[in-house]
Amino acid sequence: MSLPPGFLDELRSRVTLSSVVGRTVTWDMRKSNMAKGDWWAACPFHQEKSASFHVDDRKGFYYCFGCHAKGDALSFLKENGNLPFMEAVEVLAREAGMTMPARDPQAAQRADRRTQLQEVMEEAVKVYRLQLRTGTASAARDYLARRRLSQATQDKWDLGFAPDSRTFLIQALKAKGIAPEMIEAAGLAARADDGSLYDRFRGRIIFPIRDARGRAISLGGRSMDPNARAKYLNGPETDLFDKGRNLFNLGPARDAAGKGQPLIVAEGYMDVIALVDAGFGATVAPLGTAVTEDQLRLMWRVHPEPVIALDGDKAGLRAALRVVDLALPLIEAGQGLRFAILPEGKDPDDLIRGEGAQAMQAVLDRAEPMVTLLWRRETEGRTFDSPERKAALDKTLRAAIAQIGDPSIRGHYGEEIRRLRAELFGAGRTRPTWQPFVPGRRAAPVAVPSTATRASALARPGEAVEEVMLEAVLLATLAAHPALLPAFESDLEVLALRGEGHDTLRHGLLSQGGLVDAPEARAVLERLVNLSHVSSAPPVRPDSDEALARMCLAEGFAKLEARRGARAEIAEAMADIDGLADEGLTWRLAQSARARAEAEMTTMPDAGDMGEDRKALSKGLQDMIDAEIWIKRRG
Repeated sequence: MSLPPGFLDELRSRVTLSSVVGRTVTWDMRKSNMAKGDWWAACPFHQEKSASFHVDDRKGFYYCFGCHAKGDALSFLKENGNLPFMEAVEVLAREAGMTMPARDPQAAQRADRRTQLQEVMEEAVKVYRLQLRTGTASAARDYLARRRLSQATQDKWDLGFAPDSRTFLIQALKAKGIAPEMIEAAGLAARADDGSLYDRFRGRIIFPIRDARGRAISLGGRSMDPNARAKYLNGPETDLFDKGRNLFNLGPARDAAGKGQPLIVAEGYMDVIALVDAGFGATVAPLGTAVTEDQLRLMWRVHPEPVIALDGDKAGLRAALRVVDLALPLIEAGQGLRFAILPEGKDPDDLIRGEGAQAMQAVLDRAEPMVTLLWRRETEGRTFDSPERKAALDKTLRAAIAQIGDPSIRGHYGEEIRRLRAELFGAGRTRPTWQPFVPGRRAAPVAVPSTATRASALARPGEAVEEVMLEAVLLATLAAHPALLPAFESDLEVLALRGEGHDTLRHGLLSQGGLVDAPEARAVLERLVNLSHVSSAPPVRPDSDEALARMCLAEGFAKLEARRGARAEIAEAMADIDGLADEGLTWRLAQSARARAEAEMTTMPDAGDMGEDRKALSKGLQDMIDAEIWIKRRG
């Protein structure tokens, strides 16, 4: 639907942003200045203790200095209330006392139909709710009592009962004037092969499914027949209900998470109800399907790090690993998942009823990050007693980590996998003297060899010592910052390495995605980082950051290429000296020297944004290197 020009501007001018936001947050009156329309609060979009969320009534915009959320009243309603744009406009218009413009007939018809279906669904909830109190529902009430669901809990969740009758609900709704086609469209009835309608839910305890605004959009049913084909049954996809884009108990869970509770993702209705009754109000569940990408994004809008609470059986672990595979390409800095695996054979409801809420809290406190589950999946119950099996493990883990889009997170996953591998394969061996350089970690003292030792370690006869030293720094930098390996992988592959063991270390870096754990490569790396010029290099020191390392790598690779290109041209020119009778030799040597001198001039002070590989170099220098200007082209 299109809105008339100026409608949104008038709408925004009639409603103060603080009045819209103030229904969700608690203002920090120490920082806020009411007279100037300057308001501060804890951000409703992420968990924090300080008031970093700023609302400016004069400009009509909000901004969070923590998570960088920003927008106006409409965007706040959309993001915080999970509303489509037009619904947000309607909510704001009602608050401003403005009449919505007339819609086009088709849009109005669709909206009217959704409204009618919601009314049908609410009537069905009422019918089933009343039926739970009748004599036919005595077995259902006994079951709920055994599950320790009080009458207050049943009322809170609007639980009901569907009798084992083919047309009970159809007849009850028809008596209320609801057309059979609307009952079918709401997903409450299905059509048989002979064309007749029958109730979709029969002989089941009914759980209403509501959207984020509390409106009934579908039903779920738990069978009372132990031989039923499906113990739990959800309504079908309808104009109201998309099971892959909704979560059970989403609205109340979002409110509880906004007050500081962690978001818990359970498996089913009874788990959610048990957890909420035990004080874990921010609990949701998927709706009869495996967690979808849309549901993951919905969870992250409620809380940056949901805790997936799964049964401790094989099915629960399989479900957890499916979520890991789904989430790996989607995770971002500050946006992940943790997994709380319950004792085998127990679900949250069993644990709480048997041992109390404190037992569940202890499980949540032990929740593991995704990388731990990924490691467990690939290693538990398996033996790695051969190089081939270890290589297969490395290959599988590299493939999993490669799915992560954020290079920083990918690097941290690599570091954690490297640590776990050291624990698995390091039993009975002396602990290596070299450890991954992590920002903030103090480096262990290293033994500095003598000058003679350093010289013999760096160069073979006839090789340029300075170039071998630079090779060592580049390799150590990549080992200390494995997240940068993809950006410089092609440079590393084609680089002619001259230092002793450098090719072995390169192979270890490339074959293991930066995880230098092969014994031969590890030994070379330990030797290199004990060299004074390597351990003291800025990009290798433990306090170095990734931007500095990226810049140093870009310049280092460029310098090596320029030096070796110059030396190769000089060698060729010297070979041609006997037959070169003109000024060609002089010209070639001058151009070679010029290219090398240009490459030696550091560009670090001017390299604020390195990009992917050699953006630290000036364009002119890069053009000269690419064009090999030291080579005279013969006409």
